[in-house]
Amino acid sequence: VVSTQSTGLSFGSMSDKHICCIGAGYVGGPTAAVIAKYCPNYTITVVDINQDRINAWNSSQMPIFEPNLTELVLEYRGKNLFFSTDVTGTIANSKIIFIAVHTPTKDHGLGKGLSYDLSAWESVARTIASASPAGSQKIVVEKSTVPVRTGEKVRLILDLNKQSADTHFEVVSNPEFLAEGSAVANLERPDRVLIGGAETPEGYKAVQEVADVFRNWVPEQQIITTNLWSSELAKLACNAFLAQRISSINALSAVCEATGAQIEQIEKVLGSDKRLGPSFLKCSVGFGGSCFQKDILGLVYLCESYKLTEVAEYWRQIITINEFQKERFAQKILTTMFGNLRNKRICILGFAFKKNTGDIRESAAISVSKFILEEHAEVVVYDPQVKESDIHSLGAPWTSIRSVASPAEGANRAHALVVLTEWDEFLHLKYDEFIHTMQRPAFIFDGRNILPHEKLSKLGYLVHAVGKRSDALDTTAR
Repeated sequence: VVSTQSTGLSFGSMSDKHICCIGAGYVGGPTAAVIAKYCPNYTITVVDINQDRINAWNSSQMPIFEPNLTELVLEYRGKNLFFSTDVTGTIANSKIIFIAVHTPTKDHGLGKGLSYDLSAWESVARTIASASPAGSQKIVVEKSTVPVRTGEKVRLILDLNKQSADTHFEVVSNPEFLAEGSAVANLERPDRVLIGGAETPEGYKAVQEVADVFRNWVPEQQIITTNLWSSELAKLACNAFLAQRISSINALSAVCEATGAQIEQIEKVLGSDKRLGPSFLKCSVGFGGSCFQKDILGLVYLCESYKLTEVAEYWRQIITINEFQKERFAQKILTTMFGNLRNKRICILGFAFKKNTGDIRESAAISVSKFILEEHAEVVVYDPQVKESDIHSLGAPWTSIRSVASPAEGANRAHALVVLTEWDEFLHLKYDEFIHTMQRPAFIFDGRNILPHEKLSKLGYLVHAVGKRSDALDTTAR
């Protein structure tokens, strides 16, 4: 393990080619690694007060799973990429400071369950102000998703807490548009890079300095510059629109199940319309992850704060449909299995909120497994990237869940297989062998619509999918 106190920097003077990234999480780590790859003339140091997390980044076992991330970090770490707990020292020596700390939904007081908790942001802003040497010029970059007009609050904290009158800060918004499971690819080949700043000469200059970093690998036409508020709002709008499409197709899946229409055929028709396109038109048990719900709730709170009640209710319905979809899927498991799950073994395939990540935040599996557990079922989980300790960290009732080493182990003696994450390996499991070790009737509930339903029905499974009437999938031979 590399020493966590080594930043690779000489703190004699601040350098324009030194970048500090505060926050060693899902955003900070991958972002810094990709910048290090394409910007050999920059030194990038990721800092965090969590010693264990920094230790992990400095080891061979990264604290997060992302395809190609480990190889990237190992190649550039110690060259121009460093991980350290020396927060103040790295801030002092860096011209550009990315803030990539967690901004969760507030769990207390006014705005509970809707607004962002910006306590970490405020703490970081105060640290930057106190750690910046007299006379220094800093560009503070909002990388985390924040409410609109956060920039002016950060600027106020910085200016009122700076060490000398000749220290200058510019606040720039550069929101991340990463999708977990493809973060490195998204950073290397972004659809766009958005940078917003103050509409002043100093603000325009700061925006261009940040843009210069990305120009090392991103084509000029894909770099979009705006004012600070447009950049902050655009990030929320992007996630809201994507989640809206998912909830829209999920709402139609309920109609399909009621009428006998086939949701996959509806998806194909909609996706063939050039005005719509096929992206994010795949129905499922519901969306999860750390961004969509949090950002939509933040947008709802923003609208309510400006007395835009009807607008707030419009966006709130995205969350309402998503919760309805998860509840509907879980209830289908119960009603299909004769209204009784007591002591029945249910094998959940996938607990992460999507494939190619180990992140379980807001995963649909949390809600579905809770419902099953409350029906007194035995729940086992197989997920290639989620550890049992991750599930148990949710507390009761999830502490009774047991992880299994393989899908075959999970299927043994199970009454049902429940697919909740679209891992590619689930397409190629030996379902023809599993059925002989399962209880009969053997159920499959495909919450991601990824399995060959007709083939599984012919093997003898009772198959239930999202957006398909079950009588169209089942066969009479059991």
